[in-house]
Amino acid sequence: MPAFSFEALDSEGRVRRGTLEADTARSARSLLRAQSLVPLEVQTLASGSATSTSLGERLFTHPVFNPTTLAVWTRQLAGLVGSGLQLERALTALADEADDERQRHLLASLRAEVNAGSPFARALAQFPREFSPIYCAVIGAGEASGGLAQVLERLADDLEERQQLRAKLVGAALYPAIVTVVAIAIVLFLVGYVVPQVASVFAGSKRALPLLTVIMLSISDFVRSYGWAVLIAIVVIATGARLVLANAGFRETFDGWWLRLPILGRLARGYNAARFASTLGMLAGAGVPILKALQAAAETLSNQALRADALAALTLVREGAPLASALARTRRFPSLLAMFARLGEQTGQLPTMLERAARQMGNEVQRRALQLATILEPLLIVSMGLIVMLIVLAVLQPIIELNQFVK
Repeated sequence: MPAFSFEALDSEGRVRRGTLEADTARSARSLLRAQSLVPLEVQTLASGSATSTSLGERLFTHPVFNPTTLAVWTRQLAGLVGSGLQLERALTALADEADDERQRHLLASLRAEVNAGSPFARALAQFPREFSPIYCAVIGAGEASGGLAQVLERLADDLEERQQLRAKLVGAALYPAIVTVVAIAIVLFLVGYVVPQVASVFAGSKRALPLLTVIMLSISDFVRSYGWAVLIAIVVIATGARLVLANAGFRETFDGWWLRLPILGRLARGYNAARFASTLGMLAGAGVPILKALQAAAETLSNQALRADALAALTLVREGAPLASALARTRRFPSLLAMFARLGEQTGQLPTMLERAARQMGNEVQRRALQLATILEPLLIVSMGLIVMLIVLAVLQPIIELNQFVK
């Protein structure tokens, strides 16, 4: 039964908005009149698929659920379903409590699909902007096994852990990024405005300016004359690099080179491996076949070189190799992942071991990121201080020499 959004007037003349389910729009209006409401507008809620969502909506509207709200919503749904409430009633309760109108419409559409007999995973799959294929696959496995509440709890845990890891990494990089931007802005202001203003005072004198002042004035002239050209060149180079990286072969080569970097490469390898292990462990624990779970986990990898290794491991597993051996043959995944996979296969607790590996690698990534941020902060401050000191010396040296000449 399709869902409709409505806008109607009650007996006191107040406007009421909401959603309801009916066979047709005409039936929806009849239901509103039966509730002593005067229908003003009744619209069918869109299914949310790629074909029903316009390009403008996809580009200029944000998804209903961000990573944080999706984790919270999944946790709430798990609690309601785990308490024995039917899925349809749980969706109704969450829709009634939702503050966002778009979220209420989304939940009403999901509830309508479930009431029509569609599996919950299939209903979620109609909204690819909100629910990823992995999310839908886990829900489908939970429905097939009869443990939807437990799967929802595990899914909420995974979403929260992933969000916490991302938040810590962003937090570790935020302060150095702010310091860098402020430092560049201050240096550009000093070089482009302050230095020429001070140097103009000595333009009429016949004395030669100090070498440091001459160098700083040359840099200032370059920034003032060609600053916009440099900025345009940076934009063009960045755009060109983005287009080049869109090529699959070049992107895989670049990502493989990135993984070989001393510090950033280890962070990228650890973050992607933790995400891969977490997704694979969650899917395997939900009862998803290992081949399908490997395919889905490989799709979560942002590094194309690691994704190629994951797909190579998938081919080996399809040919009959154990998961641990397949992962050990890859060139770029940490050996820790293969070790935990081997322990999991030997003990029959593969999902648990993969989740432990994900937590351990995630903790290592956090530790290295915080350590890198701790080192970068004083280095950036000292570097900024040295640059400002050179600019100040370039300004003060002519003044000092002029005073000495007067004396």
